[in-house]
Amino acid sequence: MTQKLNTYLKENAGVTDQQLEEISDKLQFRTFQKGEFALREGQVCHHIFYVEEGLLRQYSIDHLGKEHIIQFANERWFISDRSSLFFNQPSDFFIDAVEDTKVVMLDTDFFSALSDISPQFRRYNEYILQNHIRQLQNRVHLLISASAEARYLDFIRLYPDLIQRVPQWMIASYLGITPESLSRVRKELTKNKE
Repeated sequence: MTQKLNTYLKENAGVTDQQLEEISDKLQFRTFQKGEFALREGQVCHHIFYVEEGLLRQYSIDHLGKEHIIQFANERWFISDRSSLFFNQPSDFFIDAVEDTKVVMLDTDFFSALSDISPQFRRYNEYILQNHIRQLQNRVHLLISASAEARYLDFIRLYPDLIQRVPQWMIASYLGITPESLSRVRKELTKNKE
């Protein structure tokens, strides 16, 4: 068990050292170099990735070749294609490394085994699933009804340390706007602060 994942599960899900030891054989570790894929469109996803160091992103590419970033996952975040993972179907998404990234790869057996031995983890796992659904609903709501400024402010709230870590075009892709529009939004926000 990695110290970072261990600490995360103990602090957030009430998992004990003994319980962690019991499931430690279900963990896989991997380092992805910047630009390397953890998942490609058309592959079946077999893991949830817990980011220990670095940054991953999940995105799709439309029929015109344009990228649409769905999610970023930096340290202490999980990322996966749940539809592919749980329903064993080809993924519609790519997951790749924005930076050199160390992950713990968790499969469904890990979650089942830990849920069997830890009622606290079972409740926490349910909570993070519901929270994930809530975040996706909020994201859809923002994309269809909020201004570019509101979407950018929500991005800063959700990912406060990513502004300096990712290129502006990736932030624009996540927000569903052009890089030029993002530049205008940032200038307006700066002007309003003065």
